[in-house]
Amino acid sequence: MPVLPRALEIQGEVTTIRRDIHAHPELAFEENRTSDIVAAKLQEWGFEVTRGLGKTGVVGTLRKGNSVKSIGLRADMDCLPMDETNDFEHRSQNAGRMHACGHDGHTAMLLGAAKVLSETKNFEGAVHCIFQPAEEGGGGAKVMIDDGLFEKFPCDAVFAIHNKPGLPVGHIVAKGGPILASADRWDIRITGRGGHAAHPHSTLDPMVVGANIILALQTIVSRNIDPIEPAVVTVGFFNAGSAYNVIPGGAHIGGTTRTTTPQNRELVKRRIDEICEGAARMHGVEIAVEHKPGYPPTVNDVERARFALDVAAGVCGEHAATDKAASRMGAEDFSYMLEKVPGAMVWLGNGGGKDAVSLHNSRYDFNDMAIPFGVSFFVRTVERFLDAGKSA
Repeated sequence: MPVLPRALEIQGEVTTIRRDIHAHPELAFEENRTSDIVAAKLQEWGFEVTRGLGKTGVVGTLRKGNSVKSIGLRADMDCLPMDETNDFEHRSQNAGRMHACGHDGHTAMLLGAAKVLSETKNFEGAVHCIFQPAEEGGGGAKVMIDDGLFEKFPCDAVFAIHNKPGLPVGHIVAKGGPILASADRWDIRITGRGGHAAHPHSTLDPMVVGANIILALQTIVSRNIDPIEPAVVTVGFFNAGSAYNVIPGGAHIGGTTRTTTPQNRELVKRRIDEICEGAARMHGVEIAVEHKPGYPPTVNDVERARFALDVAAGVCGEHAATDKAASRMGAEDFSYMLEKVPGAMVWLGNGGGKDAVSLHNSRYDFNDMAIPFGVSFFVRTVERFLDAGKSA
């Protein structure tokens, strides 16, 4: 088997950690128990431990030799605000909280890699294990960066793993360029003039204006975006009116946009504004648009992704390592780290095939059989990147 023998030997220990974290999920910026576990393990294994970046974030640093070269490995720790419907022994014990995205697995795998690295120290330079809070909407990566993450812990490259249901266990996807989309929200508030439903001519009906805007928004992707470039404009709600015979005075439309390039992200924003400006002039109403930028697109550095793919082939076998995968329209705040440091996020198979339970599902669980592959990938990435005799 191509995975590290030591990764197999500690699989049981790492699984125990993973299931304990799964049973005690914590929301964004509340990962105190999880951070305590992470910090204690890192200290036990001889890492320099720094706490408090991004509120509950933890960074463990291991150094060897005089090389100034350094690498960052990132795992997220927070859970989702939802109830778990599984009935196994390690199911969530905290009502309304669940590790439904595999962050428990990400954290456990990075801890496993830290343990192996502390034992072997088969590298020259510095390894920074970054345990990040608040990926699920809280932007914990950005908060850590704003707290000086890369000033205090300079990295020449940064890598992360995200599990992928449906991809076979033992398979890794590593591709350059955009792999996940931005996730932006927007609000459109229409101020018209309400009145009696029997006298529409004396009103400025915001319902009609809103309906026209919703239809026009659908032309952004179909007529403004290159058909081979993925993009989504989705209206999530349209709130207006409360009575059968009253034309309301206002309406509120809200939605989200997903794009994989900065150029398309700006284009969509501009077209929403232009559509609303035109509708306001055409119908004689007032329209206010508020944009709420979310996570930027997750864009892997091409060279770092090629390096990661080569490492993955050594861990999983060439047949199980690929860069042939379409970008997905979900979002990840690892994107903020990739804006600062060249690196790559890889997808690690969580198994299940076509019947796999998806992320953010109340019956999801991280597959512990994937642990040796994730641990081995992290360790081999460090050893290859910080090999004093080679360059990445």
